[in-house]
This record gives sequence, structure tokens and C-alpha cells, in this order.
Amino acid sequence: MIAMVALLGAGVAVAEPKHGIAMYGEPALPPDFVALPYANPDAPKGGTLRFGEPGGFDSLNPFSVKGTTPYGITIFTIETLMGRSMDEPFSLYGRLAESIETDEDRTWVEFTLRPEAKFSDGSPVTAEDVIWSFETLGTVHPRYAGAWKKVEKIEKTGERKVRITFNVADRELALLMGLRPVLKKADWEGRNIEESSMEVPIGSGPYVIDAVDPGKRITYRRNPDYWGKDLPFNRGQNNLDVISYDYFGDGDVIFQAFTAGETDSFREFSAKKWATAYDVPLVASGDVIKEEIPHQRPSGIEGLVMNSRSPVFADWRVREAMILAFNFEFINQTVNGGTEPRITSYFSNSVLGTDHGPAAGKVAELLQPFAADLPPGTIEGYDLPVADPSKPTDRGNIRKALVLMEEAGWTVSDGVMKGGDGKPFTFEIVLAAGSTDAEAAVNIYLESLKQLGITPTVTMVDGPQYKERTNNFAYDMTWIWRTLSLSPGNEQALYWGTAAADSPGSRNWMGAKSPAIDAMIAAMVGARSTEDFTAATQALDRALLAGRYVIPVWYSKVSRLAYSKHLHHPDRIPLYGDWPGFQPDVWWYEE
Repeated sequence: MIAMVALLGAGVAVAEPKHGIAMYGEPALPPDFVALPYANPDAPKGGTLRFGEPGGFDSLNPFSVKGTTPYGITIFTIETLMGRSMDEPFSLYGRLAESIETDEDRTWVEFTLRPEAKFSDGSPVTAEDVIWSFETLGTVHPRYAGAWKKVEKIEKTGERKVRITFNVADRELALLMGLRPVLKKADWEGRNIEESSMEVPIGSGPYVIDAVDPGKRITYRRNPDYWGKDLPFNRGQNNLDVISYDYFGDGDVIFQAFTAGETDSFREFSAKKWATAYDVPLVASGDVIKEEIPHQRPSGIEGLVMNSRSPVFADWRVREAMILAFNFEFINQTVNGGTEPRITSYFSNSVLGTDHGPAAGKVAELLQPFAADLPPGTIEGYDLPVADPSKPTDRGNIRKALVLMEEAGWTVSDGVMKGGDGKPFTFEIVLAAGSTDAEAAVNIYLESLKQLGITPTVTMVDGPQYKERTNNFAYDMTWIWRTLSLSPGNEQALYWGTAAADSPGSRNWMGAKSPAIDAMIAAMVGARSTEDFTAATQALDRALLAGRYVIPVWYSKVSRLAYSKHLHHPDRIPLYGDWPGFQPDVWWYEE
């Protein structure tokens, strides 16, 4: 077994191929590990797991920004060179690649493919497939373009070897290349990867697409000839014979289908419903189990995002006024029974989040060069407003909001907020159909906005329309949910970097264009120690929070899962809890 790649300390060279890689220090698992620590290598194989999803789909090409694809294609059928351990924030282990090699400064990385790696049609995974996949996706897809711009060249250096050389100092790039999808080059000949398509792609993963009812259902079947079923990384994973996703109108219909026994597992995001809506026969009989899964991951950001490209939200004072008008305490009580904590930073619930007081130490040093242009509160500290939980509108916060709006050039005349040109201040809130909690929060929010003389338009659209509008930033305000990990890196540039702000299909929905944000992301990916990385992330958190781009709502310190009694998971819960990599990955079916 080939040993593991790791930086054994700053300044220590890495000379030989290894079987895993870590951002800092060494990966936790030894070279001869049997299985991931949260997987059961003795789990039985077999059974079916049926999920419900909202909306529909009209494409099977997950690499096109056009159309909507069903859940699971890339997860179940397409593989990467390396794989994550969900028990470690910044470590990868070999999947398609049997080894990885890099230099001390991570100016290049070289992968050696496993000779046994094969696509589902039996053809081998080759260096040419890797090179074509990386070049193509890096060129045409905004999700991969940012990192690809940092690649100087990619080349075949042996029968099963691919080397990638970088043109910038970015220590995360070696890991990111290990997580890029590897496609079968020949499968895409004569096809435009940028176009939506209902043609089934060929992958090398543990499952194949077994059946498709366009827009309504997709079924994945475990491939008995899967090349990697005996890899230590895969032991105890991919246990279910069949995994299917049925598509329903919205979350309420999905819940009804679950309580009727038509699906096998349901994630409940509402604490209030978890406490009040599960008095159903399947739960009472013990056929359905309710379980709360703890986690140690950051809250991420969820709430109403303001599009700063829109003239009405270009001014931070207006965005702060919108935050003041949002009575979180009342809305949380109404929607969740008041049990959920508020998201107070993009990395709440983790060491990566800001402490809200004045910036100090390395965090202050990172932000100081940008002090003159930073929004108030970035360095001094910024706290979200607190409101009266007994009524939908907090008069004190409304008064503060009116002052800010006036400073920004807006005043109330005849009960209507107007600009100096006499035109009303108004905007459009775009929501996806079926987003029940978001709709409930917005309906209450509208009552507060009336006190400011503001009456927005609320537009509900279906899944494909919502994707089209968000891809093209065609909204003033919409609901955002960005899950963030304990290992944030280059993807942050896609979420809120300047280069992504005007790139259709990017995830910078807020339209942030901030040199400070860009610099903090660069400091994160260039950090050589955990301390420097944490300081850069906390500084980024401050810049985002004080930018007042999002009206944050709530998060939960547990995931709430209801599932069939025939489904089981290991006792050991990974660091990330219920997260991609947990269900259905390490679950199994047993009567």
C-alpha cells in the first residue's frame, strides 16, 4: 500500500507518491486503513431507498448551466480522482487515483490512475479522459473556470499519469484537482457538453442510471461490476441496490408522500413541524424512526439575499434598512416556534466565524489595508439588530431604517417611499414554488416593509424558471442557501468573488465586488498554517457580514431525519453529521 501524502510541517518536501493529501499536516487515516471511520465495512448489501424531491427535471447533463438535472447523477455515477473523508475538514484519499504527488510549495500535482479503474461500459479510465474532462469543464463551466484559470498546463507524464502545473501560489489547488469529475471522452464526441440533454452519461461510479421518467422520477441501480467496490475507501459504502428520486410539486406534497409510505426518508428543516406534525400512524407504529443527527459544521448562510447589481440595493445603507425591517425574532417564533438560533455570521457554529467584537491580531492586519473602503462594522464589529418578538414590526428598528433610507436619498411621501425623482422605491422578491418557510417569512416581512412605505412584488416561479432567473441574476431579492464547510477555499471566489459577479451561472447572487473579499479569499487559499487560514476566514466573514448582502435567518445544530425502520446507519456519526457522504452513502437496508 502506498503511503499517504501530507505536509509533515512547513518547509518539509514531499518527494514520493502517496495515497492521500491534506491541506495542513497529515491526513488522519494510515496507509492500511480498512474503511472510513464512519462506515460499517460489514454492512449488508441490498434493498431500496426512495427519496422525494421538489420540482422536476428536464436534463440528464449535470455539466450544463441550461436545464435542471435530477439529484444524484454526479454523486452516484461519476467519480473523481480523490474522495473526501467527512470526518476531516481538509483531507482526501485516492479513488480513481492510486497515488498523488506534489512538491513542497504545491506548484504542481501529479496523479497516477489505478489500472483497474473502469467506466460502467467496461472501458478503462485513461489519462486522456482526465485531461479532456479537466480542460473541457474548466473552459465551459463557471463552477470550474475559476480554478482552471490558475492552471499553467496539464499533461500526460506516463501511461497512467497526469501532471497539472499551476501559475499561482494556491495550496488548495492540488486538492481541488483531485475533486474534479472525470468523464469518458468518447462518450461526449459529437455532443455539446454545454447543452441540456436527456442522454444518459457514462460514468465510472458505483451506480448506473437504471430508469428515467422525465421530470418525474430517476432510479439508480448499484453496478454489480463496479470496479472500485473493494477499495478501502468504498468499504461499507454504496450498500443499497436501488436508490430512486420521485419528484413532487413542493415540500408539503413530499411530506404527505412520506407519511403515506410512498418514500422512505425525509429531512425536516422546520423545528416547529418536527415537534408538531409527526403524529402519524407510521411513527406511532414504529415503522418510521425520528432521529436528530448532531453535527459540527458551520451554519452557512440562509435568508433573503439582496442583489447589489440592482440600483435599489447598491447602497449598503439601504441594505441595512432592509435588515432592520426584518423582525427575525417574531418570524422565527412563527415559523420555528422560536427554537432555532439565528445565523449571526457566515460561519456560525464553528471556530471560523467572527467574534463580532473589534478585529484583533492577524484578522485586523488582513483587513487594515482596505479600512478606508470597508463598510462600517467590518473592523469595529457588526451585530445584527434584535427586535421585539411579540409583534411583526419593531418600531425602534423601523425608525432606524427610515434614517438610513433618508441618508441614502429616499423619503416617505404620502405613505410611499420615494426617491428624489419622485419614483417609488420598490423591488421584486423571486421565490421558488414550494419554498414554504421562505414564503411564510416573506409574508410577515411584507407587513414590516409597509411601515417604510415599501410594497415589493413577490413572484413565485417553478424550478426551471428559478434556475434560469438566478443564473442570470434576474431578481432584486431572492432566497439564498449556501452551505459552508470547515474547509472553505477557492469555491468562496465563486460564491462572492469579483470575477464571478458578472458571470452568468455563478453563485455570487449578491453581486459582491469587493477587493477586501477577494484578498481574504486569496489569503485563505494561500495560508500555510491552520492559524493563518482561520484568521483569513474570520476576516472574510467580517467583510461579508458587514457588507449587509443577506438578511440571515436561522440554522439548526442538528439534522432532523425521519426514515423507514428498515434503514440503518453506523453508530459513529462523522464530523459533518448528516451531510453529503452520509445518507445514503453509508446507510444500508435490513429487515
